Amino acid sequence: MADRKRRVAVLFGGRSAEHEISCISARSVMDALDPDQNEVIPIGITRDGRWHLLPGPPALPSETGRMPEVTDGSGPAAELAEGDGKRRELVLADGSRAPIDVAFPVLHGPFGEDGATQGLFELAGVPCVGAGVLGSALGLDKAIQKVLFSAAGLPVVPHEVVTEPRWREDPEGVRALAEGMRFPVFTKPATLGSSVGITKAHDPAELDAGMEEAFRYARKALVEKGIEQIREIECAVLGNDDPVASVAGEIMPEGHEFYDYSAKYLDAEGARLLIPASISDEMLGRVQSMSVRAFLAIECAGMARVDFFLRGDDELWLNEINTIPGFTSISMYPKLWDASGLPYAELVERLLELAVERDEVDRTKDTNVRELL
Repeated sequence: MADRKRRVAVLFGGRSAEHEISCISARSVMDALDPDQNEVIPIGITRDGRWHLLPGPPALPSETGRMPEVTDGSGPAAELAEGDGKRRELVLADGSRAPIDVAFPVLHGPFGEDGATQGLFELAGVPCVGAGVLGSALGLDKAIQKVLFSAAGLPVVPHEVVTEPRWREDPEGVRALAEGMRFPVFTKPATLGSSVGITKAHDPAELDAGMEEAFRYARKALVEKGIEQIREIECAVLGNDDPVASVAGEIMPEGHEFYDYSAKYLDAEGARLLIPASISDEMLGRVQSMSVRAFLAIECAGMARVDFFLRGDDELWLNEINTIPGFTSISMYPKLWDASGLPYAELVERLLELAVERDEVDRTKDTNVRELL
């Protein structure tokens, strides 16, 4: 590949409720790719799941006055297909082909962050940035990841997993468990990110509304104990088999009761990011160690952002892990690495390298298995 540019397919949009955020993140990634080394192939995915090869990156809200989205007609339809044996290709509606070397999915939520897209590229033999099928699936499911974190000895906030059938059949039982945790509690979809569908409930009536909101997006919901006077601490992880953790940062909501969707993306003054977080060296070591342990517990790869709750000086809980963290210009993941000495453009390049490295190892294992058959 030294004699030509690397062809990087950046995927964004998608079928989840985080469609617009994905587009904004992808724009930042594409702007950071070195044009002397990479040829960017922008692949926008509509809310219905149709792929389109776009003429350029998505526009930002500051350029158009509205949130970006991928629609039919944005570009020619495309699908993944067999190539020359070394590179897979996108086949366009007119029959033309666009070979790709590495896929960089910047897709948040279901059908992009849950292993579905990762499995597609694994089947096609295309190196893919980030976690594989298993790590992606576990990373999106807040209910299952908490089971694994607990098994690994990592402290998690008291919570209960509630399926939609259980809620429909026994709402009184769910209200009773919430009251047992003591209000306030948080209700959240088990398989979504960007704080979509999360509600803070202070009483049974708000709990009912929160459960209904959560089930708009997922078949499972979490009812989680609300811990008062907490600080939200985040840490970034980078690597494959020997991952490393960044400095820690702190989210400080302003004008919002918690760090909700509006505070993250709609209110320019909805939160302050404090990097590095004002914590002791001992606590930083705990956060970094737990972040790497969480990363390994779900068999993650490439990247992840790990979120914590901290109360006082030493009460630390692991909240969740995000295998495709936000990559917007204001997102915590790239900011944490920048503060750790790895600028945005170099971070993106390192992620591409990690994807190729992991693919080369996997191909060796596949070859060894075939030789046994």
